[in-house]
Formats: sequence, structure tokens, C-alpha cells
Amino acid sequence: MPPKSRFTRLDAFTKTVEDARIRTTSGGIVTIVSLVVVFFLAWGEWSDYRRVEVHPELIVDKGRGERMEIHLNITFPRIPCELLTLDVMDISGEQQHGVQHGVTKTRLRPQSEGGGDIDTKAVALHARDEVATHLDPSYCGPCYGAQPPPNAKKPGCCNTCEEVKDAYAQAAWAFGRGEGIEQCEREHYSEKLDEQRNEGCRIEGGLRVNKVIGNFHIAPGRSFSNGNMHVHDLKNYWDTPTKHTFSHQIHHLRFGPQLPDNLHKKLDARKNMRGRSTTFNPLDDTPPGDGTTSTTTTCTSSRSCPHRTCRWAGRKTWAGFREEHHAELGSFGASADGSVETHQYSVTSHKRSLAGGDDSAEGHQERLHARGGIPGVFFSYDISPMKVINREEKAKSFLGFIAGLCAIVGGTLTVAAAIDRALFEGGVRLKKMRSKDL
Repeated sequence: MPPKSRFTRLDAFTKTVEDARIRTTSGGIVTIVSLVVVFFLAWGEWSDYRRVEVHPELIVDKGRGERMEIHLNITFPRIPCELLTLDVMDISGEQQHGVQHGVTKTRLRPQSEGGGDIDTKAVALHARDEVATHLDPSYCGPCYGAQPPPNAKKPGCCNTCEEVKDAYAQAAWAFGRGEGIEQCEREHYSEKLDEQRNEGCRIEGGLRVNKVIGNFHIAPGRSFSNGNMHVHDLKNYWDTPTKHTFSHQIHHLRFGPQLPDNLHKKLDARKNMRGRSTTFNPLDDTPPGDGTTSTTTTCTSSRSCPHRTCRWAGRKTWAGFREEHHAELGSFGASADGSVETHQYSVTSHKRSLAGGDDSAEGHQERLHARGGIPGVFFSYDISPMKVINREEKAKSFLGFIAGLCAIVGGTLTVAAAIDRALFEGGVRLKKMRSKDL
């Protein structure tokens, strides 16, 4: 025999001689069953190790000077695109008049013709072949008493109907149908305006706004500021014989980027267990409102709560997040490592007639409205001072997985050994009892 090592007496796993071992049928069955149990429990432990949990954390939002994106898709079936203007303003004093960057308007056929999209070539009211490109190079159109707009293609001139409209808006003058303005008559502005009276419009796109209290609204007519007042040129809206209405359908409205579907399902499952609402964008797929009169104004007030989701695969340092305002519209709020900063909002809404009166039709006779105002759809938003951080983390570490696996193997074999011992001892005693009877 080989010499014994000094570690031999420390061996906790003493061995038995092969000749002293007894193999039984019950032992073989217990072995097979125990292996199946070990495999089943080990698979469950592996699945638990791979599972990613969402751990919410509520903190005070200390962000300053940040911006957020608003994505919208709204259809107005009974008012043409030419009359609709999208404006943004907030408590910091920033105003965006006639937002066009990142926003598209799609002309829709009248409801009597099915309301389908009109060919994109017909979207522009001012066709390229009818503007001033074919005029004498020395031509300088008049602005009719207004100062030429800074965005004029030829400085100091108003060579197109659109530039005259910009000049009038800059001077806070009503524009109307462009009668007597040679640029608009050359482009047949009033005729095309009449052709679009029965059309609808779909406004779709994104806005980038300051993350402070503010509002964006869709109202008729070119907008401009007159002192401290925000004014819309409503002349074309009121002078038309067609009774326009602001009935609308909100297909999509969200603050910030869209959450991934798998993460949305995790948050929904977690909140459903707690009996709370799970809708991040409650205005999505809102059915059309009635908007039965042309003087209806609808106001939607939403309170937005910032949500940051950190993916377990990486961590994002948000120190430079505020400096990314130059990022392309639509990419703001999402990082390369999968982290997403978005907003969940709740909604309250009401409507009133510009003719004044009460809300007896809605069951609120005590609610009285003044006469006057601007027709349109207004979205007022407020930002919650609290931020919810939904942090994705693995339910179990690798060391925890190894410890659980060892516990499964050891525990199963221990229980199996006890069962096998009980079956063996029971069989031996049963044989002894039978031998005595014989």
C-alpha cells in the first residue's frame, strides 16, 4: 500500500470497500428519480439566474436645463392643413411659432370621399413651378408696408406669397385670402385655399421642448406674438362658408422615447400585481371627439412623471446627457447602452364653446365659461418633481447560482439516501418477519 499522507486523517469522505457494497432494485429506482429531480431543479435555478427583474426607485428629479421630446400623431378630419398651426410655449418664456421642423402635415380627402391620404405631390399649397423661380432675376416683390422677413430668399424682398404672409405675421397683421397681392394671385393662393376647404389633415412628428411647465396647441391661422399676447390670424377661419370643426382623433401621443415592448410587459406585469394603472400613454388611440361646432376648444392637461430605465447589461453616466440637445430629433432620451429616459403621464381633459355658457350638457350646470377665445386643441403639461428609476438587474448573481446548484445536488442526494436507507431497512425487516413465520 502507498504511504499515507498527513491529510488522510482529515478525509471527511471515508470510502467503503467495493465488496461491502450492496446494490438493490429500489436503490436504482431512487437513483434515477433523484437524477431527474436534480436536473429539473437545476434547470429552474438556471432560469432564475437568467431572469432580469425591474427594481423601482423613487427619487427627487434634480435635473436642470434639460429638454424632452413630444411625439404626436393626430387627425383632424374636418379642417384643412392650411388653416392649422402648431405652436409651443412654456413658463420659461420660450415660444415656437408655426412649428415645421420634425412635423409633417398630410392632407386628407373629405369624409364624403373616404378620408384617405392625398398624394404627397399635392401637399404643398405653393407649387414650386408657380413661385418666383421663373421671374426676372432683378425682380423684387413688395411686402405691402411690412418689413421683409429675415428668411426671404432675396433679402429685402417678398417674391412669394409665403414670404408676404411671413412679413404680415412679423408685423402682427391679418393676412386673409391674399386678394390684391400679386404674389398670391400669381400662385392662385385663394383658389387653392377654396379647393381645400372640405379636406382634413393629419399632423405627425416630434417636438423638442424644455422640461418645464408649458403647452403646445393646434389652432387655426398663422400665429404671432403681439406684446405679451399670443395671437392667431383667424380671418380665413371665420370668413369661410364651410363650418370647420376641431373634432380630432389622437393616434399617438407620448413624452419621450417609446419603451421597448419587453420592458413594457415587465412593468405592466409588476403594476398589475399591485392593482395600479399600467398605461404609459393613456391618450393613444383615443376615439374621435364630437367637436360638433366650429367654436369648440378642447384642453388636455397632463402631468408627466419622468421615468429612467437602466438596463442590467450596462450603466450610463448621465452627466453629459444634458449636453446632447444637438442630437437628431427622435433619438433624444435613448442611449447606446440601452438605457431609456422617458415620461409617463396622466390626463384630465375638458372642452368648452367659445360662445360661452355652462356645461349642463355634461352634467355640470355650475360650471360657467366666458365668451371668446381661440378655437383649437390645447395640451398643457406639467412635470412632476419626482423621478422613478426602473433599474434592470439580474435576480441572482453567479455565485448565488453556484451556491443554489450545490444546495440542490447535495440536498437531493441526501434526501434520496435517506429514502433508499429507509426502503432497504424496511425490506430487511420484512424478510426477517417472513422467515420467522415460516
